[in-house]
Amino acid sequence: MVWVAIPIETVGKENIKTYIDSLLEKGLVTQSINAHLVAIRRFYTYLQDEEGAQLENPVHRGMALRVPSPLPRHLKDTDVTRFFQQAKTPRDKAIFMLMLRCGLRVDEVAHLTLGVIDYNRSQIIVRRGKGNKDRVVFISNDAASALAAYLRKRPITREQKIFLVEKGTYRGQPISVRGIQKRIEYYSKKAGLPVSCHQLRHTMATQLLNADADLVTIQDLLGHSRIRTTQRYCRVSNNKARRDYYKAMDNILKREARTSLANDG
Repeated sequence: MVWVAIPIETVGKENIKTYIDSLLEKGLVTQSINAHLVAIRRFYTYLQDEEGAQLENPVHRGMALRVPSPLPRHLKDTDVTRFFQQAKTPRDKAIFMLMLRCGLRVDEVAHLTLGVIDYNRSQIIVRRGKGNKDRVVFISNDAASALAAYLRKRPITREQKIFLVEKGTYRGQPISVRGIQKRIEYYSKKAGLPVSCHQLRHTMATQLLNADADLVTIQDLLGHSRIRTTQRYCRVSNNKARRDYYKAMDNILKREARTSLANDG
């Protein structure tokens, strides 16, 4: 493939930008275009280091195209019901309810200890979450019931971590992150749904936003350090966008009607 029609010694960053434009016109995806740029950059590095060529690498850092971040995938209400119809064991139901209702990450669930549960205040203190930060999350009634049901059946042990392996060689030891992921993969297959731990967390955020929860509140509950991360959920929250649109439009039309009446008078 001929990617440039001039001697390689004369190629500059403007030629690279033109090349990028030509790849975009051909319909190449971002990842493929970036792979082309990496190949060209390495080719020039080879010429410089191995062949001793006195030329400048035309592919500068920062030229790579930004890979678009996918929208968070959330579950429909019917899919949530369908999934939990499969996750019937007290331990697994409690684990997944904490992700769905409290927005906990899988590693945060795996590291929960008995001492962080405050039933009187209906809250959980998440110790050393992402970014090594502590935060407080609240427990809904159904999540609290699921957790209590598991704790009643949990073996009596000195182990402080809440969720334990229930079978096999490691019985009685804390369940690992991978162990939780394998459980959700198992139930996902049984339900015939592509469900992941992170999807349950995404679903909580989307449901809260659709129920008119404040974006900053959701940021705090999820433990996002930047509001931009939380704002991604706005793009999938069509129900809230619809309500906000019609509410705002109704106010606009009423204001215009009042103005029109005042002018006529």
